[in-house]
Amino acid sequence: MTLLDLALLLGAYLIGSIPFGVVIGRTFFGVDPRSVGSGNIGAANSLRALGRAGAALVLVLDIVKGIVPTALASHAFSATPLVVAGAGLATIIGHSWSIFLRFGGGKGVATGLGVLVVLSWPAALAFAVVWIVTMLVTRYASLSSLLACAVAPVALAIQRAPRAYVAYGVIALILVAWRHEQNIRRLIAGTELRLSRAKETPNR
Repeated sequence: MTLLDLALLLGAYLIGSIPFGVVIGRTFFGVDPRSVGSGNIGAANSLRALGRAGAALVLVLDIVKGIVPTALASHAFSATPLVVAGAGLATIIGHSWSIFLRFGGGKGVATGLGVLVVLSWPAALAFAVVWIVTMLVTRYASLSSLLACAVAPVALAIQRAPRAYVAYGVIALILVAWRHEQNIRRLIAGTELRLSRAKETPNR
């Protein structure tokens, strides 16, 4: 691995670490999404904390920060599939364990979708369709995210994508499931929060 490859991975981690949920919430709404609902900084909890406009902005920015490092590695620097996949994973790790939030963060779902857009748009489309359908049926953002992430490596394998990309899909699923540990427990117990369209009051 070259110094350029290492720089790409480090840059991907730093870009992934930008906590757009916190930045948008504090700057435009005077609310830290970590004080509302599940306490997550991603789009789903931003809907509870910031409303539709804020959540949409957080969603787009989190997707974009998955796209940018992966696209730079793939297209601007023509990195190997292993490094491209590594940049994608580094971005998710940055989002989930942000250096700017004392290694706290979100769950990497929207950022992972951004990575998939670069690796394989059909896999990204499959991800989005599964997420939307599951959400419409169950209203559980966590279950929608887990099932969408589970379909990604399958879609990549069916497409005969590079092995590094398929491995990315499997590892990303493991990371997302790890970050959803408490959600999984609540889903099993029947106490998981459903996604609400209404803006909630911050927890004090």
